[in-house]
Amino acid sequence: MKYLLLIYSNAENWEHPLFLRDPAFLALPPEERDALAARAEELFTEISESGELVAGTALADPVTARTMRVRDGVPVATDGPFVETKEQLAGYVVVDCDTPERAAEIAARIPDARFAAVEVRPVMTASGLEM
Repeated sequence: MKYLLLIYSNAENWEHPLFLRDPAFLALPPEERDALAARAEELFTEISESGELVAGTALADPVTARTMRVRDGVPVATDGPFVETKEQLAGYVVVDCDTPERAAEIAARIPDARFAAVEVRPVMTASGLEM
């Protein structure tokens, strides 16, 4: 089954990978920062080699976003992030895993989960859950 791992982060310094610029990450001892960055690389190598990685990408700074709504047949655009929150959608990874537990395990190993959030959602098709 496919899962979408939505990576959220604080938009204060939007340069990827975001966790490398997070104040909590930068406060860690250098050895711990190096180890965490290495574990991130190992994770993506692992899920690439296992075939679990389907796709993924980082997103541009939220200030470049446009939110579109159609009201009474008229398109209305709002520039920039619309929600009042410190954490913004920073990127995503699509994985194909045998169980939801495996998808959650991968999400928890993404370094951004330590400093912000990684949401796990099953991917749906027009007929229901993706299988």
